[in-house]
Amino acid sequence: MNQTHPDRDDQSMTSQTITKPRGGWRATIGLLALTLIPMAGGGMRMSQLVGGAAITPENARFFAQPFPVVVHIVTVSVFSVLGAFQFARPLRRRRPAWHRRAGRVVVFSGILAVTSGLWMAVYYPHPVGDGPLVEVFRLIFGTVMLVSLLLGLAAIRRGEVATHRAWMTRGYAVALGAGTQAFTLLPMAFISGPPDEVLRGLLMGAGWVLNLAVAEWVIRRRPLSV
Repeated sequence: MNQTHPDRDDQSMTSQTITKPRGGWRATIGLLALTLIPMAGGGMRMSQLVGGAAITPENARFFAQPFPVVVHIVTVSVFSVLGAFQFARPLRRRRPAWHRRAGRVVVFSGILAVTSGLWMAVYYPHPVGDGPLVEVFRLIFGTVMLVSLLLGLAAIRRGEVATHRAWMTRGYAVALGAGTQAFTLLPMAFISGPPDEVLRGLLMGAGWVLNLAVAEWVIRRRPLSV
């Protein structure tokens, strides 16, 4: 004869209720952690521009034309932080209206971030250590990010939620390339010093490729319709 245990059932339900939201926030926490390094760099750049730091060959291009880099730093910060919360499943389920409103800000800021980044890649002089390969990669992956955001926007306007989330995941993965590049560039710098232009380009490209590979794995591993 089967016996029910109300207390145990309640405890099990409570445990599941607590555990699931925590698991749903892990991606957001990890993504926010990955944004810390590029956001710190952007904050230092903004403080130099606002505080009137000494002009050097490395930062002269930003002082000569500060508007594009200011737009890029502000919008990519908004995109990275607010976008991380779009991956929180508990927040999507409990606050769908907030998710939609925040999503509009995420897409708008992402488009401004990537277009300003593409403009800088084309019109700013190359910084010391960068070369043609870095510029080519920036143009390629910047275009991938822009196309992904536009396709994600088009998909949600058609009501195709899974397709929308897949494309937004790809676009967000490209945006976080700067965070991953810290892990592809810094070890080499510590081991053998600053890499040459070609190796630097390859290591930066590896950061973007790695992020997109993880994004594709996530898209195929779990349904994005919930």
